[in-house]
Amino acid sequence: MNDTRDDEWYWNLEKGVAVPAAERGPSEHMMGPYPSRAEAENWKSKVEARNETWDDADEEWRGERDEDDLPHDDEE
Repeated sequence: MNDTRDDEWYWNLEKGVAVPAAERGPSEHMMGPYPSRAEAENWKSKVEARNETWDDADEEWRGERDEDDLPHDDEE
């Protein structure tokens, strides 16, 4: 049974290319799945944004965020 989906893409970290799910390699070299080739190719910005969100949440949880770090009403 084939467990790959035709509509999923992965970013191959080793080769530096987007590949369809059917052609993905070992999981330690893959980022994904993504719903399109374009999103797989844009993996880095998604990872960076997610990591920044997690870092902010960690700082807030530890009580390390200053008032200056919090968004102001006029910045939303």
